Amino acid sequence: MPAPSFADTFANARDHLCNLPQYLLPQRSLTRLIYRLTRVRTPWFKNALIRGFARQFRVNLDEALAPDLRAYPDFNAFFTRSLKAKARPVAPGDRVVCCPVDGAVSQTGVAETDALLQAKGRAFSLTALLGGDPERAQPFRGGTFATLYLSPRDYHRIHMPLAGRLREMVHIPGKLFSVSPLTARMVPNLFARNERVVTLFDTLAGPMAVVLVGAINVASIETVWAGAITPPLGKAVRHWNYPPNGGGAVRLDKGAELGRFNMGSTVILLFGRNAVRWEPDIRAGTTVRMGQRLGKIVKRIV
Repeated sequence: MPAPSFADTFANARDHLCNLPQYLLPQRSLTRLIYRLTRVRTPWFKNALIRGFARQFRVNLDEALAPDLRAYPDFNAFFTRSLKAKARPVAPGDRVVCCPVDGAVSQTGVAETDALLQAKGRAFSLTALLGGDPERAQPFRGGTFATLYLSPRDYHRIHMPLAGRLREMVHIPGKLFSVSPLTARMVPNLFARNERVVTLFDTLAGPMAVVLVGAINVASIETVWAGAITPPLGKAVRHWNYPPNGGGAVRLDKGAELGRFNMGSTVILLFGRNAVRWEPDIRAGTTVRMGQRLGKIVKRIV
């Protein structure tokens, strides 16, 4: 293997230097502060915050259900804004897997043994991602995965890739590193270290996991059936079971809203072995929109 060039060595040192402050920041205190600020309803403050954000990140307001920035009671309501009814058409067909979010593909691939690709040269544990339970991870070993990064300007509601019945939800406390591409390259086991909410569904393709990964400033993660899961940030793993015939059974159609990030983050989508095949153009760096065709079922389970 050839020795790294000076340019490569310099770039690596620069990335380490840029990433160093994340280890020093009071992640939880900062995230709690952001939670409060994004819910301030003082008109001059929230309007200035929303206008500045929309300008800085060039948010497309034409597709928003409420394009008037003053209509939002606080910044968080703007950040998690609804879109017009036809802004995100859902790819039709029971065997078609649609994209759950707006964003960009960080990685796709196969969960070789217990490892998922995080970035070039880095992998992380499937079992650790799902809360440390080998039995929970077993159905996804050898299966396909896609990691989808949501930037600040993206639509931040998360939707169902396939119709499914909720089986289990797990909240796993952790760190709150950024999930930007730079951090994914630099922080080992990033997605298995950050706070996250794991949702497990039974679908036509078999088991499906939609993992909502928290990050710095992601002050709250919500699901449509349980409301806000975080805060509290907490330190203990919590899990909820949803029996198929119980009073709390949850079934969601393809394209239905599953949850939302109050500030942006990452979604990791998992399927079992030989169950789903991604479209050829779905690869690292591809920009995606909620509802577009992401892949198709190749082995129907039920």
